[in-house]
Amino acid sequence: MRTIAIINQKGGCGKTTTSINLAACLARLGHKTLLVDIDPQGHCGVGLAVPEEQIERTLYDAMIEERDGKPAKVSEIVWQIASDFDLAPSNIKLSAFEQVFSGRPGREDRLLKALEPVKPIYEWCIIDCPPSVGLLTFNALRACDEVIVPVETGYFSLHGLAKMMETLEVLRDRCNKDIMIRVLPTLYDTRTKLAREVLSELRAKFRDYLMESTVNFNTKLKEAASFGQPITEYDPGSRGYKDFVNLARELMGHRPVDIEPSPTETLSRPAELVQRARQLAQLTNFQFGRGTIAAPTHAAAPEATAVATMEPISSTDRLFASAPRVQPIAVKSTQQKIEEFYGVKQVGEEVIFAAKFDNARKVLIAGDFNGWLPISTPMHTNGTPGSWRTTLPLPPGRYRYRFVVDGKWMTDPNNQYVEANQFGELNNVVEVD
Repeated sequence: MRTIAIINQKGGCGKTTTSINLAACLARLGHKTLLVDIDPQGHCGVGLAVPEEQIERTLYDAMIEERDGKPAKVSEIVWQIASDFDLAPSNIKLSAFEQVFSGRPGREDRLLKALEPVKPIYEWCIIDCPPSVGLLTFNALRACDEVIVPVETGYFSLHGLAKMMETLEVLRDRCNKDIMIRVLPTLYDTRTKLAREVLSELRAKFRDYLMESTVNFNTKLKEAASFGQPITEYDPGSRGYKDFVNLARELMGHRPVDIEPSPTETLSRPAELVQRARQLAQLTNFQFGRGTIAAPTHAAAPEATAVATMEPISSTDRLFASAPRVQPIAVKSTQQKIEEFYGVKQVGEEVIFAAKFDNARKVLIAGDFNGWLPISTPMHTNGTPGSWRTTLPLPPGRYRYRFVVDGKWMTDPNNQYVEANQFGELNNVVEVD
């Protein structure tokens, strides 16, 4: 489990916003992610619409010892926010931690020990720290592998960053760990001269720490928090969504991707739909690891990850006006030709779904035809490794579907006909005669 602490002793720099949306984007890209709120204010729960009155056990219960009460496991306190996205919440009780553990041996390792049992479960752990440098923050440093320091691109933030970096260096030495420290510019408004100058100063003075990604000022991020949603759910077509996906990709070792900007001039309705299609396609392409949405081929599918979208979508969100109308093939077609086919095709009164996933261990299919329950429709190799297929008797109609490959949701690489949902992802579409 790769653990990242989001730390800055200055408030209002976007720590919680960064924590929530980075964790949500990592989960959206198919990585099992745990968000740990070690701030007694409990703003992660607030920003994700977790009812405070229903939180019975918190991170405090996972960090205490038996002499302090009844300890809990992290797995017993987490809330599932979305697919692959869990939250370990906190509340005001956590503010008593420093007083309870003052002078006690091992007080700085309580979070590390609490997270140890869940390391095999999660790929990423994001820790949202309080706006102070105390025992709770030191626990986060002991538990993490990396630190991200969000810095608002304003004068006072720049002035205090040098002190913050000195403090982190001292704490890192006390931890006896080689922790990587990164600086993330946030709330960047390219329209203001001050923000541009501050970012330039950050690049000059903190070049070795500065991340390539930048979180721009975006009102959608504030709106998402007020609705208790991460940006991945509130507005996946926004600039804020792109910024946090880029941040997640940079942490994975990829270069940030520039999304085609929205035009400044007023567009006609058809031109506006085309423009939105290009933007959503670009977002989806770099999430799925493809350069373009290609025409169907018989080549092996590239590895890709995405998150399930099981809710109905509106017709206004379609990227393409028409879906493929599957033409029946004659029953006399040879079995060999059927076995060589990858994509979706109607054979008599049945529809064949076939795809090439060489390294997959388990492939399922979900769609309108099975209530979006992938477990009910497994695909099989029939003795041919990497060649997955299933045959379904479908009445005439229009269907949306996606594959689930080893737990990762993805589009059919051999079906170019897709439509977007409200989360900015794509479902494949097929019409059966």
